[in-house]
Amino acid sequence: MNWYPWLNQPYRQIISQHQAGRGHHALLVQALPGMGDASLAWGISRWLMCQRRDDLKSCGKCHACELMQAHTHPDWYSLEAEKGKSSLGIDAVRGVTEKLYHHAQQGGAKVVWIPDAAQLTEAAANALLKTLEEPPKNTWFLLSGQQPALLLATLRSRCLNFHLAPPDEAQSLNWLLKQKPVTEQDGMTALRLSGGAPAAAAELSEEKSWASRQALCLALPTALRQDMLSLLAVLNHDNAVQRTGWLCALLVDALKWQQGGGQYIANVDQQALIAEIALQLPANALDQSVRQWMVCRDRLLNVVAVNRELLLTDQLLGWEQMLHASPTGLSR
Repeated sequence: MNWYPWLNQPYRQIISQHQAGRGHHALLVQALPGMGDASLAWGISRWLMCQRRDDLKSCGKCHACELMQAHTHPDWYSLEAEKGKSSLGIDAVRGVTEKLYHHAQQGGAKVVWIPDAAQLTEAAANALLKTLEEPPKNTWFLLSGQQPALLLATLRSRCLNFHLAPPDEAQSLNWLLKQKPVTEQDGMTALRLSGGAPAAAAELSEEKSWASRQALCLALPTALRQDMLSLLAVLNHDNAVQRTGWLCALLVDALKWQQGGGQYIANVDQQALIAEIALQLPANALDQSVRQWMVCRDRLLNVVAVNRELLLTDQLLGWEQMLHASPTGLSR
């Protein structure tokens, strides 16, 4: 598992609390995708399990460390939804929590890692809550989530909330330029489109992903001038949520451009396109466009078994109609 330089300080902070006897039994890490929360949890788990700790580090040589390195430690549990499912049910939670009340097989700590706490159903969250309220001795819970506010308030109240914030943009850009053969302009764009999460920016910088975004940028002017449905070909893919996010970012950047905020745009590499959109669409039309596409993106994310192609087609036709209906909207 990759370790990232921006995890060093959070790791030291959390481990130092444990060394001082103030480590919380349930840590809820709030992190964007690409921040390395799984790596942080793994590092903390290894330290908690280690039988011969070397200050802030696990020794890497004891039997517990060997088991962790082999991913076979019997007292380390990972709770996540089964492949193909989006929710984590009560049976899986009960199956693990029942084991926690038995003596640790290796005689040390027991650790439960939940990579995406938002997957917990309400029943599963309530079942976990009972264990969090009265945890067995030397048992630790590590949870992660993008939006802790979506979790049960009672569950959040039993955890220590820890925000794994993106590092400084200059630091992130320096790291990214060492990882990927990208220009500074493209690297900054990838970072801003990823919320500042460096590993997510590195993934976006991969040739296939970057080409998909470039295709959207190339298709947008023609769609606005001639045929809005031509955008369907570049939006209707498995990563449609990400692609509609890119479109929203371009429209928001156009609003910033109109207000003289060009230095704050995310798509640093597409200034000519943003200026063109800002000139072509008035602020009210841009504002309505962003709102419509955010609703569409939310439906792609949350509507079960949504017909993606139908939803995107309807959105594109509605967008075109809205722009033409506006007295100051789209003009050919």
